[in-house]
Amino acid sequence: MLAERREDLPLAEAVTHLLEECRTILPGLQALFGFQLMVVFNAAFGEQLSTTEQQLHLLALGLVALAGALVMTPAAYHRQTGPLEVSQSFVTLASRLLLWAMIPLMLAIGVDFYLIARVILANRAVSLLLTIVLLGVFAGLWFVWPRLVIRYLREGGKH
Repeated sequence: MLAERREDLPLAEAVTHLLEECRTILPGLQALFGFQLMVVFNAAFGEQLSTTEQQLHLLALGLVALAGALVMTPAAYHRQTGPLEVSQSFVTLASRLLLWAMIPLMLAIGVDFYLIARVILANRAVSLLLTIVLLGVFAGLWFVWPRLVIRYLREGGKH
């Protein structure tokens, strides 16, 4: 890994970037939520999915809704608690909420991926294996890799 120049952002700029990240993720969540709602009204939903699989889809729908609530919370919180000011505690809280939103989002994508793979492949074991691989990629990119980079930078980039 190459050494990189790093600098602290002014607090106001950090809040701007953070809220922009929330606004960037939200349309994807809304689109996914909309598709999840529409599929229920498709005749194939009841024909191709068992009752348990339909309930799994409902779980995925709830997980996306939870992710959306977590992503929108920083803006709602900021608007009500200090719209004319920024604080380090707000940046920390909003960053955590955004990161926490990635967990139900990842799980929802995994559940829906499993259901789609199961319908297409007609093989639960292969569908589950592919889902586990996909979730591993998400977890690796979203959670493991950033922590490895942080550890590397804290150690001074030596290895």
